Amino acid sequence: MENSNAYRYRRAKEKVETIKSFYMNLMAYCIVISILAWVNLNTTSFLWFIFPALGWGIGLLGHWSRAYDYNPIFGKNWEERKIKEFMNEPRF
Repeated sequence: MENSNAYRYRRAKEKVETIKSFYMNLMAYCIVISILAWVNLNTTSFLWFIFPALGWGIGLLGHWSRAYDYNPIFGKNWEERKIKEFMNEPRF
């Protein structure tokens, strides 16, 4: 079995990488959507930049949810509870 401190360190490092990835995605979203909005507003009256903003925004919301362990459907620690439940069943 893996050393407890090594395991906790690896999990913490993965968590930091996930949060860092979310912030990089957020920064790219802000830059790209701003450029698309500027191009859109200077070329046409149809607000087409809303579509990529909404699509990417939904993905960004999912990324945030994963980075900060927020799951409104299953609740906090649902996965851990289910793993423990299945491990306690005799068929596993």
